[in-house]
Amino acid sequence: MARYRIATKPYLPYPGERLARRKGLGGEFYELRPYAPGDEVRRVHWRAYAKTGRLFTRLETAPERARFRIYLDQSPSMRLHGKLPYAQEVAALLLKIARQEDPLARLEGGSPEDLRPKRGVLVLVTDGLDPLPWPRLLPRRVVLVQVLSPLELDPPPTEALLKDVETGETLPVGREEAEAYKEALAAHLKALRLLALLRGRYALLRVGEPPLPALLRQGVLELL
Repeated sequence: MARYRIATKPYLPYPGERLARRKGLGGEFYELRPYAPGDEVRRVHWRAYAKTGRLFTRLETAPERARFRIYLDQSPSMRLHGKLPYAQEVAALLLKIARQEDPLARLEGGSPEDLRPKRGVLVLVTDGLDPLPWPRLLPRRVVLVQVLSPLELDPPPTEALLKDVETGETLPVGREEAEAYKEALAAHLKALRLLALLRGRYALLRVGEPPLPALLRQGVLELL
């Protein structure tokens, strides 16, 4: 049976993810030092030898086990269109995978605005629709899994009366409003995705789609 891990290293260039601050093997480049008897030949930096005529050993940062915190958004908007039950399924899957690397990984729930800084990687499962200061709320190490319904992503261009479950306000909408909504949503999704990819990983899941292949395809999960 295939085994997976949660990918936490930023997809876009950003330093210092899942790396220990000590020298070792198996991580990313740390420094070169003069070759010493007993060093592994496979660690010799042959490019430096070609330039200087001297042997150097390549040192790397040692991989470090990540610590995970799975957080499930339980705000009112998550209770629409089957998002919360589906998000619970996604969060349970991510928790199971996280515990292969971090046995102390835990699942928490609440509103994203109640998030407080803690050690480790935050895996946030949310619809991301709350009008919150996301750049300030999301920590440096984050995996953002956004859950939306097909209806939210592509509403029909018909007249309707919408109610904001967060504020209670109602708004009549038609074709023009639906198109404006789609444009605003696309801009919001783009901003959240970029923010998450600079700090870790991002996936957008549609309610009802199998979560495992979707998370794997979008780079949140990696095969071991």
